Amino acid sequence: MTIPNTPDASPLGKPAAYQTQYQPSLLFPIARLGKREEIGISGTLPFFGVDIWNAYEVSWLNLRGKPQVAIATFTVPADSPNIIESKSFKLYLNSFNQTRLADKDALLQLLRTDISAGFGAPVHVALATAEAFAELKLQELQGLLLDRLDIEVDEYQPNPALLKSDPDQVVVEETLVSHLLKSNCLVTGQPDWGSVQIHYVGAAIDQESLLKYLISFRDHNEFHEQCVERIFMDLMRNCRPQKLSVYARYTRRGGLDINPWRSNFSTSQPPLNWRQARQ
Repeated sequence: MTIPNTPDASPLGKPAAYQTQYQPSLLFPIARLGKREEIGISGTLPFFGVDIWNAYEVSWLNLRGKPQVAIATFTVPADSPNIIESKSFKLYLNSFNQTRLADKDALLQLLRTDISAGFGAPVHVALATAEAFAELKLQELQGLLLDRLDIEVDEYQPNPALLKSDPDQVVVEETLVSHLLKSNCLVTGQPDWGSVQIHYVGAAIDQESLLKYLISFRDHNEFHEQCVERIFMDLMRNCRPQKLSVYARYTRRGGLDINPWRSNFSTSQPPLNWRQARQ
């Protein structure tokens, strides 16, 4: 019987020797199920979505030993059984640093195979090499900025009871944005900084209460993907929108950023992977 990996057994918070020759065994998958059960998700998922990972420190050698560099993007389906712990992902990517490969397609093939095996589902992988860097987009999340509100805050652990909406109000469709999302790594407690975009159809959500709720994650320890799913579920239960999308863009650590998106809009397409100023 295989014992599932747990966050405390991961490379997080532990000294690690960086391998510079290709080593796929460095990847450390963690099952999504446990944290989902914690927030009341079992059986059919109440959302679909993706986790968009951007890796800015990708390098390998060509067959003549000359270094090559690229930015890699991994688009992971939200229904994959696993996440991959981010430090192990970084260690894996660094194992290519002194690995000779014929071309970027050879790298892509290895990445697709190994990363898909780790997540337990097909993962889309794209590489932008140096000649394409100037084409990469920089744009902030679009929507009404909640941070303009002058509020008093005294709760820094997630409190869904803060969320308010009036079911007697007319149905609205709006997009709200905040740059004040902060949580902490589940294992090390290191800060994770993010921006969040909430698009919904339903009774108007009280904006002050929503901003207080988002700020209440400030001392909470949880991985990025889990925070976004917690926000989605808390909004569904407490505000009961007809439709909901939650998208977070987190700043990078160790050359990686993770950007989860969850939605139940039947016509939704994954958001554009445009980097923000803080990323």
